[in-house]
Amino acid sequence: MILEDSQYKSDERMVKYPLEVRGLKAKLEEYLKNVKIVRKTDLRESWDHYFMKVAMLLKERSTCIHRKVGALIVKNNRILATGYNQPPSHFPHCDEIGCIRDDLGIESGEHQEICYALHAEQNALMQAARFGISTDGATMYVTHKPCSICARLIINAGIKRVVYHYDYPDPLTEFLFTMTGVVVERISFDGGELSESE
Repeated sequence: MILEDSQYKSDERMVKYPLEVRGLKAKLEEYLKNVKIVRKTDLRESWDHYFMKVAMLLKERSTCIHRKVGALIVKNNRILATGYNQPPSHFPHCDEIGCIRDDLGIESGEHQEICYALHAEQNALMQAARFGISTDGATMYVTHKPCSICARLIINAGIKRVVYHYDYPDPLTEFLFTMTGVVVERISFDGGELSESE
């Protein structure tokens, strides 16, 4: 049986090349019988590393003077929503208006409610909500371990797994996640791609 002719346009004229004439059909059939798929998983980085790199890229959008944080929500290896720490829309950015926490002498980790910015996790969750995207059963990748305020939001959004790289000193976070069954994993990078300090 001869496969349908393939037509190629060359110098504005149509030339027909029957596959059988060139012996390509038999070669193709033989080739396809012997195709072997070799999965080399070690050649590509894991999904966790890939999505953490995306979070690291997202944090560069932040205008926070002290700590840049990026977050994304993922389900079935597809990105649902992203966020980074920044003030609300239409509000001046921190590098424009200054840091209210610095001006009032508030120490890091204290009185988180006194800040112009939303956290990266909050922004990612709000983006999903704004566009009607369910986060139930999803994973959140965030550059820094969430604070306990964000942990509560993550839990109620139905997120089942949180992956982070940099630590954050809020002991209540771990307790909240443990009590509600949210899996928390700290990811490290090999080969010096990312450092532990920040």
